[in-house]
Amino acid sequence: MWQSTARTRTNSAFTSFFFSNARWASPAIRITRNPHSYGLIAHPTTDLPRSAFKQAEALTPARLAKVYWQLSKSSLTVLNVLAAMNGVALSPLPTTVPVLLATAVGTALCSASANTLNQIQEVPFDAQMARTRMRPIVRRAISPLHATAFAAVTGITGPAILWTMTNPTTAIIGAGALALYAGPYTWMKRKSIANTWLGAVVGAAPPVMGWTACGGQLIPSPSYPIHIFPPSFVSSLSETVLDPSLINSPLAPLALFALLFSWQFPHFNSLSYVVRGSYAQAGCHMLSVLDPRKNALVSLRHALILIPACSVLIPLSGLTTWWFALSSLFPNIVLLRASWIFWKNGGEKQARTLFRHSLWYLPLILGMMMAHKQGVDWLQWIGIGSDDPRKLENENHVVDRPQSS
Repeated sequence: MWQSTARTRTNSAFTSFFFSNARWASPAIRITRNPHSYGLIAHPTTDLPRSAFKQAEALTPARLAKVYWQLSKSSLTVLNVLAAMNGVALSPLPTTVPVLLATAVGTALCSASANTLNQIQEVPFDAQMARTRMRPIVRRAISPLHATAFAAVTGITGPAILWTMTNPTTAIIGAGALALYAGPYTWMKRKSIANTWLGAVVGAAPPVMGWTACGGQLIPSPSYPIHIFPPSFVSSLSETVLDPSLINSPLAPLALFALLFSWQFPHFNSLSYVVRGSYAQAGCHMLSVLDPRKNALVSLRHALILIPACSVLIPLSGLTTWWFALSSLFPNIVLLRASWIFWKNGGEKQARTLFRHSLWYLPLILGMMMAHKQGVDWLQWIGIGSDDPRKLENENHVVDRPQSS
């Protein structure tokens, strides 16, 4: 008898950690389904006023568009599109407006499908977290079947647009990122802390997709060897290193991937520390829940990696001039300092500060990369600078290479 009572108290304490069970046991409310929408109707069996209950949402076209926008996780999708556009902009290869638009639309559709499939699978867990319990499927603004149809349409259309309007390589990367996010990543969130690293791989794919959409290469070959662009005071080949066609080598997309991959750890680990209680409720295996100290250490480690990535790897790949190595030091030092304070003190205030720094860091770095793009004279582009005969000679230099597929 004592054991049974103790077990009942333990179970009650455990379930009350997730939500108050008293409201489900109350006989005062009867729940039925609204035949005209996917919402539920609460029928009071006592004298509760009708104003105490929220009316179910009707799926008007405007509201449906808003629900689709929420299923796509709009902020994440927009970030993916901007990262893909940055890969297109940094490519030395010529492109067209249709290719640019197809890359943006295809990337957005792949991201929308992946995020929707992720939410479909996580409804029971999202319902337990304060920050996700108002997602469309959880609050029954849309049915799981309807959401699945939306994910299927976008998941097929996105890679199809990339395949037909850009090239198969870009489509395969987009479909692969979609599958990784909706499959292994979502499954691993409640199995292993390695889910964060797998998610970072998915998040680093968009700029690589932008690079390949222009015909850029990913695998070294005799026709596309790896070229490095050392500083002018180190190399005696200063007349040839400005040749933009030589930038089309596998080292450039690797540099883009490394930048986005490492940035995600200070960004996500700081955020996950702030919402670690919600992750614990949903049973997610996150470092912020299982080992907060190591969670902060991983943020610090990748903030440190970002310095050689920006000051060595990116200019060495030819994406930018070596002035970027100097100008990128300031934002990198600011991010590193915030990561160090987060690791040293390990508080929510420090985590929020690091997260805010990560928000402006990435667009600033990507913008600086455009400003220091190799072979581009912005002053001359706006009609202020003067023509350098040596640069004109390099621009007229043609490298005999086969056309990219």
